[in-house]
Amino acid sequence: MKSFAIFFVPLVAHGLVAAELPDNLVAEGIPPITEELKADVGRYLEFRSAGFLDWHPERRELLMVTRFADVNQLHVVTQPGGARKQLTFGADRVLGGAFEPRTGNSVVFARDMGGSEFYQLYQLGLDDGRVALLTDGKSRNSEPTWAHDGSRFAYTSTRRNGRDADIYVMDPAQPGSNRLTLQVTGGGWQVEDWSHNGRQLLVQEYISINESRLHLVDAAGGERQELRLLNAGRYAVGQARFANDGSAVFVSTDALPPDANLEAGGFRRLARLELKTGKLTLLTGHIRWNVEAFELSPDARQIALVTNEDGISVLRVIDARGGRERPLPRIPTGVISGLKWHPTGAEIGFSLSSARSPTDVYSIDLRKRLLTRWTESETGGLNPEAFAEPELVRLESFDKTIVSGFVYRPDAKKFPGKRAVMVIIHGGPEAQSRPTFLARSNYLLNELGVALVVPNVRGSDGYGTEFLDLDNGFKREDSVKDIGTFLNWIEKQPDLDAGRVAVYGGSYGGYMVLACLAHYNDRLRCGIDVVGISNFVTFLKNTQDYRRDLRRVEYGDERDPAMHEFLEKVSPNRQAAKIKQPLFVIQGFNDPRVPVTESEQMVKAIREAGGSVWYLMAKDEGHGFAKKANADFQFYAMIEFLRASLLR
Repeated sequence: MKSFAIFFVPLVAHGLVAAELPDNLVAEGIPPITEELKADVGRYLEFRSAGFLDWHPERRELLMVTRFADVNQLHVVTQPGGARKQLTFGADRVLGGAFEPRTGNSVVFARDMGGSEFYQLYQLGLDDGRVALLTDGKSRNSEPTWAHDGSRFAYTSTRRNGRDADIYVMDPAQPGSNRLTLQVTGGGWQVEDWSHNGRQLLVQEYISINESRLHLVDAAGGERQELRLLNAGRYAVGQARFANDGSAVFVSTDALPPDANLEAGGFRRLARLELKTGKLTLLTGHIRWNVEAFELSPDARQIALVTNEDGISVLRVIDARGGRERPLPRIPTGVISGLKWHPTGAEIGFSLSSARSPTDVYSIDLRKRLLTRWTESETGGLNPEAFAEPELVRLESFDKTIVSGFVYRPDAKKFPGKRAVMVIIHGGPEAQSRPTFLARSNYLLNELGVALVVPNVRGSDGYGTEFLDLDNGFKREDSVKDIGTFLNWIEKQPDLDAGRVAVYGGSYGGYMVLACLAHYNDRLRCGIDVVGISNFVTFLKNTQDYRRDLRRVEYGDERDPAMHEFLEKVSPNRQAAKIKQPLFVIQGFNDPRVPVTESEQMVKAIREAGGSVWYLMAKDEGHGFAKKANADFQFYAMIEFLRASLLR
């Protein structure tokens, strides 16, 4: 699904101790934070990131998001290495943003309050600095998709009933022009593109990560026609864009033409779909990896695309007709996001993150074959070349399925002997751990000598449709068994201490932490659960309405008696008596995805079973801590927890 690019970038430590908490934090069981710890950790909190958002339509300057105070705000950079001019201010984070495409005299951006994810759209006038609310202030609204002539944009909103993502069209210069174009059922609808004549919208109906549908929608009347991909049955779509003449659609999809001779696995390839004939032509059939992003050049003759190859991004530029690749300069190894062509078609902008660099903004001049770095974000005075690089490992799990992960090892000279380990499990579950900047976690490696093992268990994205399906429904605990495979691997490593292993995870990764503590209690020292699911039935009941059906596809429908019984059986709060090792639970009060009640009931269950649990809750956060002061305190508390439970 299309979502706003979120960059969590922390800032200055505030010197808080547990006894002097501000009103926005609730801390239970957490000891006072010492000045010694704050001084020791401090440098690792002083990093910054910069995320590319948009090119100015008339000049070689760009819009980006970064943080100089407590949360991310919009900034303009007028030249590579130039100063970042801040455009937005306020207590809450800014997410996506884009210039008005005709003159660039205004910016439309999104912001929520307190991490609620009920995004509102605003227009900022660059001449007078005035900010105007464009949406209703209550519903959840998506990132706008501008018409090619810049006269209006389309977006989705739940304003009608709080559940369904209907499609609206607005001219932001005249907010009263806002109108409902298409009424839909479900929360997974998103606008992909406008036809170049402005008459049609290309819309994706997201059902699950493995199933999507494409529709053509009349922008004036709302009439809708589903596009059939060669009667492909169930297929997935990443992105879709109109060809300039409207005769075809470019799409990243796992659907295949009848004559395709490709191995199974269901990777999303880039293809051209002819609208009259339904013919599907693969442009990247030779690449056995997901095309995770692509954008057409302004003249539609070239396509910039990014493939995800074992977690590492590879950028290519190909001919839109035949797929021939154009030579590019060497790009540092890492993860690319935010791909966008300059209106001249001569340059491509993007964000890049790696193990040794925070997310920064880059561009490639195609004529000169020149890579330019526009920003160089701070790392707290630390030498980024000293940060650990990851090692990719592949393991055979209990049923012969191959799972993989990244391993970061501390400096053996500085930390000889067997090292304690933290296993960091991603959320989603249809997400993927990738070799991006570790930020604060470098403190664990460089100062505490803790090794990091970052697995991609079954159900992770990036490895094909079949792999994504391996944890669905009644197969939920098979992904927990994959963690057992990594624990077995740790036991065989001469430099890792299998007797000192912690598990850490957020969201679905938080569920995995709790499940691992229940299943592998005797092999783990402790666990840290951040906004995790503790009971699938109560989670599905209480998550926001617009998400519920989308999550049922992955976890199972709790209204079915057999599934209800299974989900209750595997839910961690029903297994609290098995969790004997210390647990740290972290939660945002405004979380729309995993409500605060999930953490509250898990803390209660652990305490009633006689277990040990620390609890930290922020009243002004949602699905994870985005505000610097809160994120810093969370990290201080986590270090104290690890010292007490893992490093003794």
